[in-house]
Amino acid sequence: MSLKIDKQILAVSKFLFFVLFFSNTYAQYVFPSDAIPQKISLHKYTTIADVGQRNLDVKFVMANFDALKPLQLETENDDLGFIQNNFWSKTVLKNPTNSSLNYYLETARPVTDLVELYTVDSINGKITKLVSGDAIPYSERSFENRKAIFKIDLAPRSTQQLYLHLKSDGEAIKIPVMLYSAESFMTMISNEQLFFGMFYGILVIATIIYFFFFFALSDKIFLYYSLYVFFVGLLQFALDGFFFKFVTPNAGWFSNHALLFIAIIAVFLSGKYSELFLKIKSNSRKINILFNVAYALLFSLLFCVIFIPSILLFSYILVNVLTLVFLILIVYSIAYLYYKRKPVDAFFTAGILFLITGFGIFILYNFGLLPNTFFTQNSSKLGTGLEVIFLSLSMSKLIRNLKNEKNELNRIALVRSEEMNDLKSYFLSNISHELRTPLNAIVNLIDSISSEVQDDKIKQNCQVIKYSSHSLLSSVNDILDFSKIEKGELKLEMNQFDPLQVLQHLKDNANRIATEKGLQFEFSASRIVPHLLFGDQTRLQQIVNNVLNNALKFTSTGFIKFTIDSELKANNRASLILTISDSGVGFPKEKMDRIFASFSQNNSNNKRQFGGLGLGLYIVKTLVNMQNGTIEMNSTVNQGTTCIIELDFDMVQQEKKEVIGIEPVVCDLGGKTILVVEDNPINQMVVKMITKKWLNTTVIYANNGQEALEAFKINQFDIVLMDLQMPVMDGYEATIAIRNGEAGAENVNIPIIAITADVMETTKQRVKDIGMNHYLSKPIRKETLYETVKKLV
Repeated sequence: MSLKIDKQILAVSKFLFFVLFFSNTYAQYVFPSDAIPQKISLHKYTTIADVGQRNLDVKFVMANFDALKPLQLETENDDLGFIQNNFWSKTVLKNPTNSSLNYYLETARPVTDLVELYTVDSINGKITKLVSGDAIPYSERSFENRKAIFKIDLAPRSTQQLYLHLKSDGEAIKIPVMLYSAESFMTMISNEQLFFGMFYGILVIATIIYFFFFFALSDKIFLYYSLYVFFVGLLQFALDGFFFKFVTPNAGWFSNHALLFIAIIAVFLSGKYSELFLKIKSNSRKINILFNVAYALLFSLLFCVIFIPSILLFSYILVNVLTLVFLILIVYSIAYLYYKRKPVDAFFTAGILFLITGFGIFILYNFGLLPNTFFTQNSSKLGTGLEVIFLSLSMSKLIRNLKNEKNELNRIALVRSEEMNDLKSYFLSNISHELRTPLNAIVNLIDSISSEVQDDKIKQNCQVIKYSSHSLLSSVNDILDFSKIEKGELKLEMNQFDPLQVLQHLKDNANRIATEKGLQFEFSASRIVPHLLFGDQTRLQQIVNNVLNNALKFTSTGFIKFTIDSELKANNRASLILTISDSGVGFPKEKMDRIFASFSQNNSNNKRQFGGLGLGLYIVKTLVNMQNGTIEMNSTVNQGTTCIIELDFDMVQQEKKEVIGIEPVVCDLGGKTILVVEDNPINQMVVKMITKKWLNTTVIYANNGQEALEAFKINQFDIVLMDLQMPVMDGYEATIAIRNGEAGAENVNIPIIAITADVMETTKQRVKDIGMNHYLSKPIRKETLYETVKKLV
């Protein structure tokens, strides 16, 4: 019995839904089965009801739509007036075909505050809500477009009801109901973009030219005209919905009032420009008074819009009326001057007539007296564009000269800038390669010699050469880092490191130099300094090295003190506090602000006395800022300088391990074969010196990329050490060839390590992009090379 009752209730529900959905007397649009239309105006199938200030629910509207006394739309663009009422419209679409239909519905103007579309599915009664309008944040629109656009999907053999809800704060409400297929929608958008691009391009060019013209001649007329063209363009920008899209996407009070503000300013500027151009003040006192009265009305309207919210409903009507008033005043002024036989530029007259025609048509369109067409919608743009063209003709020669001169200067400056940037990048890359290549040989040769000889004097001399090489390398790094800072390419590389171990060789080097200069060197490290931190150890070394070098350089007698302290912080972080003080020459307080500037020295004569590039502290400051640290400099002339650097790092928890004893490091690759692709004999010798102590390792050399590809034909390799800059075929080309299978399919994924003297960020990125597995810069550290090779093979 219960099952029977449930079936009866279901049947009654279906019947009621059918009656609700189909029993209305309104026409429905039925898509033809033979040819699906590309563009459809649904105004003949749409009825609309004015429900006043009532905020109705869609379900109430659906159930009582006939009682709201709807009227059928008469044209493609019925004008609902400058009003704040709520409007509801209803349209029914029927798809009798066996295919799904997809369309885009365009309705309302872009400046309409609220546009809601409710679609009701005939099959399941599901209601889907879509929203648009410039009172809603742009990101919350159902379809992100400057217009009120909604996507309509019709299932095969289905009927769908469309309920539109429109609400505005006083702008003229229009309700076109246009359906576009995807193809016609894209065509429409493309045509609009072409037209808008040309229009806004003309306005931007005119604005810039007249603004430059004002600076060249200091004549207010060009300033007013430049601003007028800008605000007229901004007005069109707002009317087209672009202002809301790009300037105020989050809606709000300013977004809702921007159109009025822009329109009032544009009308004022058009009056001021015309008044000055026609010399109204000297030609007619009465007309000048009329202009001043019109200005007063404009500013009164602006005041009311800001401070009297209730006037908003009438503001849109008043601003259109005042626009007409100003157009009439300008026309009257031109006619008066012709009547008085006073000179009026013909191009100016033609431009104003085009403007009046365009805006006149647009205002009539705003009041609903003209139909909705592409021409009426954009008549003000056409009028403004022609006006700008004709007014520009009146001063064409001077403007053309100024424009050509400016464009030529800009072009030459741009070409020179690009040439200098290219030359600079090439030079830095080249100097890096040319200096690092011999440094690679020097550093590794000295390491080899010092480890093989027994004579203490020779070992000591080797250390001097080694430290000098590192000093030269530091200067090269400073130059390259300066270039990276300028380009924004300087990056941090985060790893685990022991801070005391990292700074050990810097301390030893500073101690040696201080001893040679007869200075007292003091070093102390707090016991609470963490054993393991996470950060960029290379940049930490660079910071300390530059500050220590400055202290040593500018101190002739006295002392150097280097202190490392630490402060534990929350979230497992520690602050590393580095203090370096000296008794050197110091610098005055007035130069404190410039001490961190690039190419800065305490005194220009110091460059001769102390040497240096003047980049050290600039790079230190940049590196400290990149790590969110602080640096403090205190100095007194002839008494010394104290530098305090504080950097925060994450601490790495390290498990305590029982120290059994230090075992000698044995480099054994277990029978692997390495291909070294290097054209420089010195660098080949360096690799031979490093790898000769590796057990069970075979190394084969190729002088360029082409020889490397040939070597693959007769040898089997486990890894490739690839130089980048080589004759015949460079490392980039060789790597791409290997990855493309030109060295055999079995070698496509062979590990390739770039070994280069080029340390530019662009090089590192390119190496990564072409598929190299790792990047090592010269000079090569033998420990690093072995660890990298061992890891990859």
